Amino acid sequence: MSEGSPERERGVLAKAFDVLAAFEGSRDGLVLVELARRAGLPLTTVHRLASDMVRQQVLERLPDRRYVVGRRLWQLGLLARVQGGLRDVALPFMQDLYEATRENVHLAIRDGDQALYLERLHGRSSVPLVSRAGGLLPLHATGVGKVLLAHAPPEVVDQVIKNAEKVTPYTVTEPGRLLRELAEVRRREYARTVQEMTLGTCSVAVPVRDPDGIVLAAIGLVTTTRREPTRHLAALRMAAAGIARDLARRPGGKSTT
Repeated sequence: MSEGSPERERGVLAKAFDVLAAFEGSRDGLVLVELARRAGLPLTTVHRLASDMVRQQVLERLPDRRYVVGRRLWQLGLLARVQGGLRDVALPFMQDLYEATRENVHLAIRDGDQALYLERLHGRSSVPLVSRAGGLLPLHATGVGKVLLAHAPPEVVDQVIKNAEKVTPYTVTEPGRLLRELAEVRRREYARTVQEMTLGTCSVAVPVRDPDGIVLAAIGLVTTTRREPTRHLAALRMAAAGIARDLARRPGGKSTT
C-alpha cells in the first residue's frame, strides 16, 4: 500500500469503528476472516485491532474463535443519550402495552434513511422477529418505519423510495404506491404492514409527537398474520399519548434525549 494512501491516513479509531460496524446483524459472532471482509480492512489490521479490543472487553473471543461484542461496549451503550430520556419515559408504557397485548412492542426513531430501534419488548409467545434494540431496519418495510418515513423531510422520502428493495415478496417498493401509502399514514395517523419485513407477520404503528406536533418517534406492535393488529390501535394511541405527555413534562420538553 503506497505512502499517503487513504487507508494509511485513516486513524485507528475510524478503523475500530469499521470493525464494530461489521457486527451489525451478526449477533452470533464472526470469525476473523469474515470480520475483516465486512470491515473492509486487511486481515492483519483487524487481528491487531480485535486483540486490543478483547483486552479492553469491547470484544470477546469465544472458544470456537468467533468474536462477539463485549460487555464493556454494552455498558457504554447504555450511557448513550439517544437511549436516555425517550426510552426511559417510554418503557413503562411499552410494558403496559405488552401486558395488555402479549405482542412484540417496538419503539423506534429515524436514523437517516433507516429506523433505529431503541427498545423492543417480547415474550415466549411473541412471534419471532429480526428486530432488536439498537438495530436498524428499512423505513419502507416496517410499521414504525412507515410512520417515521411519512413524516420525514422530502429529500429523505425521495432517497428511501429511490433505494427501496424488496425484503420479502410483499414489500411495497413501487414509488407511486409507496407515496400513496405514506399519504394515507399521515391521514389516518397509523401505519399497517403485512409480511413486508418478515413472512407470517403484520404490524401496526403510531407516531409519538412533541407539543408542537412534530413526530419524535414511532411505537408499534408486531403480531402473526393470524391476528389483526389494528384491534390494538386504541391501546397503541393511548401509549403514544402517555409518552408524549410525560416527555413534555421533562426539562426541555421537546427533546428525545
